[in-house]
Amino acid sequence: MKLKISTAQKIMITVLVLGCSVVGFMVKLPAMFRHQDREMHAAFYFVAAAFFTLLLAGRNLWIHLLIIGALAGFGVCIEYAQQYSNRFFRHPFHGRFDPVDVKYNIMGLLAFSAIWLLYLLLAWLFRAQQVNHGNDGTNM
Repeated sequence: MKLKISTAQKIMITVLVLGCSVVGFMVKLPAMFRHQDREMHAAFYFVAAAFFTLLLAGRNLWIHLLIIGALAGFGVCIEYAQQYSNRFFRHPFHGRFDPVDVKYNIMGLLAFSAIWLLYLLLAWLFRAQQVNHGNDGTNM
């Protein structure tokens, strides 16, 4: 069963999720999570790539690449926003721009992309195998 979501609903979900993630990235992590910061960046971007690819791209490689590029740009913008937000508040609630965080963001995106491309390859091979052997189920 496929769930039908309109384009307007997809846009609303995207804006809501991105808004929540901006707020989440601007808040300083509790002390118990500070040593897993890099892994959390990679995990977040892995899940974000999966979510947006499934929501918006389906099996379209070009839309997936656009999503990956947009998420990478989003990660860089968030890092700059964290650094510059400290200028606007008396009590800084986040650190400085960290290129290592951007590196782990991209690692999460690449990890999902590798899995997704493998899925696309297997789906393509399965469809090609069905076409070569007939897909009506009468071949024995």
